[in-house]
Amino acid sequence: MLTMTPAASTVVKTLIAQNPEVEDGGLRIDAGGAEGVDFAVSITEVPEPTDSVVESDGAKVFLGESAVMVLDDKVLDASVDDAGAVQFAIAQQG
Repeated sequence: MLTMTPAASTVVKTLIAQNPEVEDGGLRIDAGGAEGVDFAVSITEVPEPTDSVVESDGAKVFLGESAVMVLDDKVLDASVDDAGAVQFAIAQQG
């Protein structure tokens, strides 16, 4: 199952805190494209009925069905640049 670095957990929690309409929500990731290499990322209040939920240090990530298969053995990392832009990165576990 997807895991999160401490930096990713912090960024996800910060994004949710900045969106009070989804105060108990999470970051939703779904895979698109034929190979599942294009990801759609959004902030949402609740997971879709078929989503898997990953929690780490209070941060929630909702994975769409197609994303679960692609991200099963991956680690989600995140960073924020000087301008405040968030960038997510995905790496192999281990």
